[in-house]
Amino acid sequence: MIPIDVSTVGLIVAVVTGVGSAWLGRRLSRGWRAKREIRQLQARRATESRQVRRARERQQKP
Repeated sequence: MIPIDVSTVGLIVAVVTGVGSAWLGRRLSRGWRAKREIRQLQARRATESRQVRRARERQQKP
């Protein structure tokens, strides 16, 4: 049997926790970033002129 020191177990737990935390942070930030981009797009569209809005709508029609 391989003798495992307590500090080795602590190091393994710290690495696994760090990787899990980084992964979870990236997953959550994707959603926050998408929501922020939607809000920014809505704010830009609220300030655009009627001419710009109609030109954009004409481009979107099939």
